Parts: sequence; C-alpha cells; structure tokens
Amino acid sequence: MSRPFLDARLRHPIILPDGNPHTGTVHLNQVIDHPNIAIGDYSYYSGLDKPADYASALAPYLYPGAPERLTIGKFCQVAHGVRIITSSANHAMDGFSTYPFAVFNPELIGGYATSIGNQRDTVIGNDVWLGFESVVMPGVSIGNGVIVAARSVVTGDVPDYAVIGGNSGRVLKRRFPDDVVERLLGLAWWDWDVERIGRHVDAITGADIDALERAG
Repeated sequence: MSRPFLDARLRHPIILPDGNPHTGTVHLNQVIDHPNIAIGDYSYYSGLDKPADYASALAPYLYPGAPERLTIGKFCQVAHGVRIITSSANHAMDGFSTYPFAVFNPELIGGYATSIGNQRDTVIGNDVWLGFESVVMPGVSIGNGVIVAARSVVTGDVPDYAVIGGNSGRVLKRRFPDDVVERLLGLAWWDWDVERIGRHVDAITGADIDALERAG
C-alpha cells in the first residue's frame, strides 16, 4: 500500500530512501504537549540536534500556566536553532534595577508578573518559514506566508507574505502584490483537506493565482 500524501500523525514525516525516518525532522504537534502552546498540523522542525524537550528548545521561557500563549499555524517550517522568546522572559523595566528579585523569593512575587510589561501572546500564522537560528521576540504576530531570513530577530508584527531580515528585523519586500495576497488569504489553502491539497500541490507551490483559484 502506498503511503498517504501527507500524514499529520507521524512524529517523523520524512522517510529516507532506505525506508528509515529522518529523525531530525519532527511534526511539532506530535512532540510538544504544553498547555500554553497550540500548533497546527504539518508544521515541522528540522534540526541538527534532537532535543529531549522540544517545547523548551523552541520556547525556553514559556512555562505551564504562564499568562501568555504561543500559537503556530499549519504548514510552518521551523529551521535549526529557532528560538521564540515569549513574554514571561521579560523583566520589569520601569524601576532603577531590572533584577528579578521576586523570582528568587516567593514572598515577593505578588504582582510581579503584571509589572513586566508586554503580556501579549505570540502568534505565528500558516505557511511561515522561520529560517536558521532566527529569533522571535515577545508578543510578536507573524502573518501567513511570511519568510524570516536566517539569524533574523523579529521584534515587531509582520504582515502577510512579507520577507523579513536583519536585527532588528525589517520587511525586505512583499512576496506578492497586495491583490494577490488578498486572494491567497481568501483561498486559505492550508485549511483544505489533505487529499485536496495533494491533488493541487502544483498550484499551491506554483505562482499562478488564477490556477490556484480554479483549484479552490
């Protein structure tokens, strides 16, 4: 029996020519079980290492029960060394010292969590490519279809289908004209069932919006 076109249930979605799985590539929602993290199907991490705890490797400061959440859409591509710095990594900055005394003494914790400022969720859209060792800073919203260049630092919200690079990251260009982006967002191919995606993969990976709309 031939393998399905895509299988969201697989821990390791890439099968090598010798029949063994590529263990450096994982579907993220098959290896992360964290109450503050939601990840869509087919989003994967491919790295040179194999973390014992993928949640801690990807979002090292997000603890269960934190006031913020991390959401990653479907069909995202996460390269080696990507780090997502969530809001709980922040320190209070409105006083003379940023030292987090309350973290080390429960009697001081009180309202510390609300004093550290930005408590926004971090939201990454669908079909986003986070390049090698890129960093996403707290409370950022990244649109659908975004490409983040290697070792970029994303410090602010990124519009749909932008290419961002640098430190601090800036929009280098939009991948497609605004009217094409609007049509792509209307199609939302990432929400199609996987059999339909398989039938029209050439249109999805191509650059003919009319052909993709016919498929849709």
